[in-house]
Amino acid sequence: MNIFIRELKANRKALIIWSICMFLLVLSGMGKYSAYTSGGASGDIFNNMPYSIKAIFGFGTFDITKMSGFYAFLFTYVQLTVSIHAVLLGNSMIAKEERDKTTEFLIAKPVSRTTIITAKLLVALINILIINLVSFISSIMMIAYYNTGESVIKGVIMMHVTMFMIQLIFLSVGALLAAFMRRSKASGSMATGIILGAYIISKITDLTDKVNVLNILSPFKYFSLVDIINENKLSIIVIALTILLTAIFTVSTYFFYNRRDLSI
Repeated sequence: MNIFIRELKANRKALIIWSICMFLLVLSGMGKYSAYTSGGASGDIFNNMPYSIKAIFGFGTFDITKMSGFYAFLFTYVQLTVSIHAVLLGNSMIAKEERDKTTEFLIAKPVSRTTIITAKLLVALINILIINLVSFISSIMMIAYYNTGESVIKGVIMMHVTMFMIQLIFLSVGALLAAFMRRSKASGSMATGIILGAYIISKITDLTDKVNVLNILSPFKYFSLVDIINENKLSIIVIALTILLTAIFTVSTYFFYNRRDLSI
Protein backbone atom coordinates (compact mmCIF):
# COMPACT_ATOMS: atom_id res chain seq x y z
CA MET A 1 0.00 0.00 0.00
CA ASN A 2 2.88 2.38 0.79
CA ILE A 3 4.33 1.87 -2.69
CA PHE A 4 0.91 2.45 -4.26
CA ILE A 5 0.43 5.74 -2.40
CA ARG A 6 4.01 6.79 -3.12
CA GLU A 7 3.50 6.25 -6.85
CA LEU A 8 0.17 8.06 -6.82
CA LYS A 9 1.79 11.11 -5.27
CA ALA A 10 4.81 10.93 -7.56
CA ASN A 11 2.60 10.95 -10.68
CA ARG A 12 0.09 13.53 -9.43
CA LYS A 13 1.67 16.57 -11.09
CA ALA A 14 2.14 14.84 -14.46
CA LEU A 15 -1.46 13.59 -14.36
CA ILE A 16 -2.78 17.11 -13.79
CA ILE A 17 -0.69 18.50 -16.65
CA TRP A 18 -1.77 15.75 -19.06
CA SER A 19 -5.41 16.20 -18.04
CA ILE A 20 -5.26 19.92 -18.74
CA CYS A 21 -3.60 19.26 -22.10
CA MET A 22 -6.31 16.76 -23.08
CA PHE A 23 -9.04 19.23 -22.15
CA LEU A 24 -7.38 21.95 -24.22
CA LEU A 25 -6.90 19.57 -27.15
CA VAL A 26 -10.59 18.70 -27.23
CA LEU A 27 -11.59 22.34 -26.64
CA SER A 28 -9.42 23.69 -29.45
CA GLY A 29 -10.36 20.87 -31.82
CA MET A 30 -14.08 21.20 -31.32
CA GLY A 31 -13.78 24.96 -31.68
CA LYS A 32 -13.10 24.45 -35.39
CA TYR A 33 -16.35 22.55 -35.97
CA SER A 34 -18.44 25.61 -36.75
CA ALA A 35 -15.95 26.70 -39.42
CA TYR A 36 -16.21 23.35 -41.21
CA THR A 37 -20.02 23.29 -41.09
CA SER A 38 -20.65 26.88 -42.12
CA GLY A 39 -20.49 25.99 -45.81
CA GLY A 40 -17.84 28.58 -46.55
CA ALA A 41 -14.32 28.44 -47.93
CA SER A 42 -13.07 26.10 -45.19
CA GLY A 43 -15.57 23.42 -46.17
CA ASP A 44 -14.78 23.79 -49.87
CA ILE A 45 -11.06 23.38 -49.22
CA PHE A 46 -11.58 20.06 -47.47
CA ASN A 47 -14.11 18.83 -50.02
CA ASN A 48 -11.70 19.49 -52.89
CA MET A 49 -8.71 17.78 -51.30
CA PRO A 50 -7.46 14.53 -52.91
CA TYR A 51 -8.36 11.39 -50.97
CA SER A 52 -4.71 10.67 -50.18
CA ILE A 53 -4.33 14.02 -48.40
CA LYS A 54 -7.58 13.47 -46.52
CA ALA A 55 -6.39 10.03 -45.41
CA ILE A 56 -3.09 11.39 -44.13
CA PHE A 57 -4.87 14.03 -42.07
CA GLY A 58 -7.30 11.44 -40.71
CA PHE A 59 -10.66 12.25 -42.30
CA GLY A 60 -10.53 10.33 -45.57
CA THR A 61 -13.91 8.60 -45.17
CA PHE A 62 -15.59 10.95 -42.70
CA ASP A 63 -18.09 13.68 -43.46
CA ILE A 64 -16.67 16.40 -41.25
CA THR A 65 -19.68 18.63 -41.86
CA LYS A 66 -21.56 16.30 -39.47
CA MET A 67 -20.73 16.03 -35.80
CA SER A 68 -20.21 12.26 -35.99
CA GLY A 69 -17.66 12.57 -38.79
CA PHE A 70 -15.94 15.61 -37.33
CA TYR A 71 -15.54 14.03 -33.92
CA ALA A 72 -14.17 10.84 -35.48
CA PHE A 73 -11.61 13.03 -37.28
CA LEU A 74 -10.67 14.77 -34.02
CA PHE A 75 -10.72 11.48 -32.12
CA THR A 76 -7.79 10.10 -34.14
CA TYR A 77 -5.57 12.82 -32.64
CA VAL A 78 -7.01 12.41 -29.15
CA GLN A 79 -6.33 8.68 -29.38
CA LEU A 80 -2.78 9.21 -30.59
CA THR A 81 -2.06 11.63 -27.74
CA VAL A 82 -3.38 9.36 -24.96
CA SER A 83 -1.54 6.40 -26.50
CA ILE A 84 1.74 8.32 -26.31
CA HIS A 85 0.95 9.09 -22.68
CA ALA A 86 0.15 5.44 -21.96
CA VAL A 87 3.30 3.92 -23.48
CA LEU A 88 5.58 6.51 -21.85
CA LEU A 89 3.81 6.11 -18.51
CA GLY A 90 4.13 2.33 -18.58
CA ASN A 91 7.80 2.62 -19.47
CA SER A 92 8.55 5.27 -16.86
CA MET A 93 6.75 3.49 -14.02
CA ILE A 94 9.03 0.46 -14.37
CA ALA A 95 12.28 2.12 -15.45
CA LYS A 96 12.41 5.18 -13.23
CA GLU A 97 13.90 3.43 -10.17
CA GLU A 98 17.01 2.50 -12.13
CA ARG A 99 17.02 5.82 -13.96
CA ASP A 100 16.78 7.81 -10.71
CA LYS A 101 19.09 5.47 -8.78
CA THR A 102 16.42 4.62 -6.20
CA THR A 103 16.33 0.87 -6.85
CA GLU A 104 18.18 -0.01 -3.65
CA PHE A 105 15.68 1.98 -1.57
CA LEU A 106 12.76 0.14 -3.17
CA ILE A 107 14.02 -3.44 -3.16
CA ALA A 108 15.30 -3.10 0.41
CA LYS A 109 11.69 -3.05 1.57
CA PRO A 110 10.17 -6.36 2.73
CA VAL A 111 8.03 -6.74 -0.38
CA SER A 112 8.43 -8.89 -3.46
CA ARG A 113 9.12 -7.60 -6.94
CA THR A 114 5.69 -8.85 -7.95
CA THR A 115 4.11 -6.61 -5.32
CA ILE A 116 6.16 -3.65 -6.56
CA ILE A 117 5.14 -4.19 -10.18
CA THR A 118 1.49 -4.68 -9.22
CA ALA A 119 1.39 -1.40 -7.28
CA LYS A 120 3.04 0.48 -10.13
CA LEU A 121 0.76 -0.95 -12.78
CA LEU A 122 -2.35 -0.20 -10.69
CA VAL A 123 -1.27 3.44 -10.40
CA ALA A 124 -0.63 3.54 -14.15
CA LEU A 125 -4.07 2.03 -14.77
CA ILE A 126 -5.72 4.72 -12.65
CA ASN A 127 -3.78 7.40 -14.52
CA ILE A 128 -4.84 6.28 -18.00
CA LEU A 129 -8.43 5.84 -16.83
CA ILE A 130 -8.51 9.42 -15.53
CA ILE A 131 -7.00 10.74 -18.77
CA ASN A 132 -9.64 8.82 -20.72
CA LEU A 133 -12.44 10.19 -18.53
CA VAL A 134 -11.15 13.76 -18.85
CA SER A 135 -11.11 13.38 -22.63
CA PHE A 136 -14.59 11.85 -22.61
CA ILE A 137 -16.18 14.45 -20.34
CA SER A 138 -14.53 17.26 -22.31
CA SER A 139 -15.84 15.77 -25.54
CA ILE A 140 -19.39 15.42 -24.21
CA MET A 141 -19.36 19.03 -23.03
CA MET A 142 -18.11 20.38 -26.36
CA ILE A 143 -20.45 18.19 -28.41
CA ALA A 144 -23.43 19.35 -26.32
CA TYR A 145 -22.40 22.95 -27.04
CA TYR A 146 -21.81 22.65 -30.80
CA ASN A 147 -24.04 19.80 -31.98
CA THR A 148 -27.34 20.77 -33.58
CA GLY A 149 -28.02 17.48 -35.34
CA GLU A 150 -28.69 13.92 -34.22
CA SER A 151 -27.18 12.59 -31.03
CA VAL A 152 -23.71 11.05 -31.30
CA ILE A 153 -23.27 10.21 -27.61
CA LYS A 154 -23.48 6.44 -28.11
CA GLY A 155 -20.76 6.55 -30.75
CA VAL A 156 -18.55 8.74 -28.54
CA ILE A 157 -18.93 6.31 -25.64
CA MET A 158 -17.92 3.40 -27.86
CA MET A 159 -14.93 5.32 -29.22
CA HIS A 160 -13.65 5.98 -25.71
CA VAL A 161 -14.15 2.35 -24.74
CA THR A 162 -11.94 1.33 -27.67
CA MET A 163 -9.48 4.07 -26.77
CA PHE A 164 -9.15 2.66 -23.27
CA MET A 165 -8.38 -0.76 -24.70
CA ILE A 166 -5.68 0.72 -26.91
CA GLN A 167 -4.30 2.63 -23.94
CA LEU A 168 -4.03 -0.68 -22.08
CA ILE A 169 -2.09 -2.25 -24.94
CA PHE A 170 0.42 0.59 -25.14
CA LEU A 171 0.72 0.83 -21.34
CA SER A 172 1.62 -2.87 -21.15
CA VAL A 173 4.02 -2.54 -24.09
CA GLY A 174 5.83 0.34 -22.39
CA ALA A 175 6.08 -1.60 -19.13
CA LEU A 176 7.35 -4.71 -20.92
CA LEU A 177 10.10 -2.79 -22.70
CA ALA A 178 11.27 -1.28 -19.40
CA ALA A 179 11.27 -4.70 -17.72
CA PHE A 180 13.10 -6.39 -20.60
CA MET A 181 15.69 -3.77 -21.57
CA ARG A 182 18.50 -2.86 -19.19
CA ARG A 183 18.92 0.74 -20.37
CA SER A 184 15.99 2.97 -19.38
CA LYS A 185 16.75 5.58 -22.04
CA ALA A 186 16.87 2.92 -24.74
CA SER A 187 13.55 1.43 -23.63
CA GLY A 188 11.94 4.87 -23.67
CA SER A 189 13.20 5.50 -27.18
CA MET A 190 11.97 2.10 -28.29
CA ALA A 191 8.52 2.81 -26.79
CA THR A 192 8.33 6.10 -28.69
CA GLY A 193 9.44 4.35 -31.87
CA ILE A 194 6.71 1.73 -31.51
CA ILE A 195 4.03 4.42 -31.22
CA LEU A 196 5.43 6.23 -34.26
CA GLY A 197 5.64 3.00 -36.26
CA ALA A 198 2.08 1.99 -35.36
CA TYR A 199 0.76 5.39 -36.40
CA ILE A 200 2.66 5.36 -39.70
CA ILE A 201 1.29 1.89 -40.47
CA SER A 202 -2.25 3.13 -39.80
CA LYS A 203 -1.73 5.94 -42.32
CA ILE A 204 -0.21 3.62 -44.93
CA THR A 205 -3.17 1.26 -44.73
CA ASP A 206 -5.53 4.24 -44.96
CA LEU A 207 -3.95 5.07 -48.32
CA THR A 208 -4.18 1.58 -49.84
CA ASP A 209 -6.02 -1.67 -49.16
CA LYS A 210 -3.19 -3.75 -50.60
CA VAL A 211 -1.26 -3.87 -47.32
CA ASN A 212 -4.15 -4.27 -44.86
CA VAL A 213 -2.34 -7.27 -43.39
CA LEU A 214 -0.11 -4.71 -41.63
CA ASN A 215 -3.07 -3.58 -39.53
CA ILE A 216 -2.29 -6.36 -37.06
CA LEU A 217 0.85 -4.36 -36.16
CA SER A 218 -1.06 -1.17 -35.40
CA PRO A 219 -3.54 -1.02 -32.51
CA PHE A 220 -4.81 2.22 -34.04
CA LYS A 221 -6.45 0.09 -36.75
CA TYR A 222 -7.95 -2.56 -34.50
CA PHE A 223 -11.28 -0.77 -34.21
CA SER A 224 -13.08 0.77 -37.19
CA LEU A 225 -14.33 4.28 -36.49
CA VAL A 226 -16.47 4.00 -39.62
CA ASP A 227 -18.31 1.00 -38.15
CA ILE A 228 -18.75 2.80 -34.86
CA ILE A 229 -20.20 5.88 -36.57
CA ASN A 230 -22.43 4.08 -39.06
CA GLU A 231 -23.45 0.96 -37.16
CA ASN A 232 -22.58 1.60 -33.50
CA LYS A 233 -20.93 -1.79 -33.19
CA LEU A 234 -17.64 -3.28 -32.02
CA SER A 235 -15.99 -6.52 -33.08
CA ILE A 236 -16.00 -9.10 -30.30
CA ILE A 237 -13.01 -10.79 -31.93
CA VAL A 238 -10.97 -7.58 -31.83
CA ILE A 239 -11.96 -6.92 -28.23
CA ALA A 240 -10.77 -10.42 -27.32
CA LEU A 241 -7.52 -9.79 -29.21
CA THR A 242 -6.80 -6.57 -27.32
CA ILE A 243 -7.46 -8.27 -23.98
CA LEU A 244 -5.20 -11.18 -24.95
CA LEU A 245 -2.36 -8.89 -26.06
CA THR A 246 -2.60 -6.82 -22.90
CA ALA A 247 -2.52 -9.98 -20.78
CA ILE A 248 0.50 -11.38 -22.64
CA PHE A 249 2.48 -8.14 -22.38
CA THR A 250 1.59 -7.74 -18.69
CA VAL A 251 2.53 -11.31 -17.74
CA SER A 252 5.78 -10.90 -19.70
CA THR A 253 6.52 -7.73 -17.71
CA TYR A 254 6.29 -9.69 -14.45
CA PHE A 255 8.37 -12.51 -15.91
CA PHE A 256 11.29 -10.38 -17.10
CA TYR A 257 11.31 -7.97 -14.14
CA ASN A 258 11.45 -10.82 -11.64
CA ARG A 259 14.43 -12.38 -13.41
CA ARG A 260 16.63 -9.44 -14.27
CA ASP A 261 19.54 -7.96 -12.35
CA LEU A 262 18.50 -4.47 -11.33
CA SER A 263 21.00 -1.63 -11.53
CA ILE A 264 21.55 0.03 -8.17
